[in-house]
Amino acid sequence: MRIFVAGATGAIGRPLLDQLLAKGHDVVAMTRSPERAQSLAAQGIEPANADVFDADSVKVAIAHTQPEVVIEQLTALPRTYTRESMIAAAPLNTRIRLEGGANVLAAAQAAGVRRFLRQSIAFWGIPGAGLADEETPLSLDASPAVAADARLVTEIERRLLETSNLEGIALRYGFFYGPSTWFNPDGDVGQQVRQQQFPIVGNGDGVWSWLHIEDAAIATVTAAEQGNPGVYLIADDRPLAVRDWLPAFARWLNAPPPPQVSVEDALKREGGADIVYYGTQMRGASNAKAKRELNFQPRPLEWLVGTTVAHTG
Repeated sequence: MRIFVAGATGAIGRPLLDQLLAKGHDVVAMTRSPERAQSLAAQGIEPANADVFDADSVKVAIAHTQPEVVIEQLTALPRTYTRESMIAAAPLNTRIRLEGGANVLAAAQAAGVRRFLRQSIAFWGIPGAGLADEETPLSLDASPAVAADARLVTEIERRLLETSNLEGIALRYGFFYGPSTWFNPDGDVGQQVRQQQFPIVGNGDGVWSWLHIEDAAIATVTAAEQGNPGVYLIADDRPLAVRDWLPAFARWLNAPPPPQVSVEDALKREGGADIVYYGTQMRGASNAKAKRELNFQPRPLEWLVGTTVAHTG
């Protein structure tokens, strides 16, 4: 298939391009950079010059390249995973996802694209027992940053799934780990854990759902090829409470055990309500639909291979 990728330079963009090429697809990637265009061409990828905030240039790029499928992976996330850097990045990230994503979606619809895939988030299901699935409502009334992100996800999914004459697929990914991610030995969270700056909050009951960046790419290509319209949760088989995954991550890094802070102390910090949500209330995600419909077979969480840590949920 001829597949157009917007957001090809992010953490998932590179392995996604590799997977598309490996499966024999004819790949077009959007870029503003002449240097990046040359690099893409050297890989056998057709560059499409467009600025995601320039609706006309995006429309021309997609109309000119005539893809069957568009995959939109637009984000503007920082290299560091701190409260300060995430707050600083939030306005541009929100703009690129809403305005930039809308431009790509409108251009795809105008060009008669058959299928459109969009990046979404797996871990905003409302807190509760067991694992969230695709029908679980999102945490629109949670702590401030969580609620804002849940509303963003709700809006971008609504726009996609209500677009007529287009097969829309929203891929809700778990927390990325692996090369070029925060959760890697050379990533920012790896550095924070070594410096004991990433604590367990309260009882550490918050359940995180994980996804290797290459498994995210594999699932995305499969969804592009054969997925049904709708929402898919894409995460691995072992959602884990912070009290389980974080000490195991520290051991894997040969780092000291993570410190512990009380909920009361966490709430005193800037953004404390969000810190507490992540640490004590986050709900894990079920990948049953992706396994059933996409034959999704995620790898074991890298830092738990050979351990006896049990999954949550």
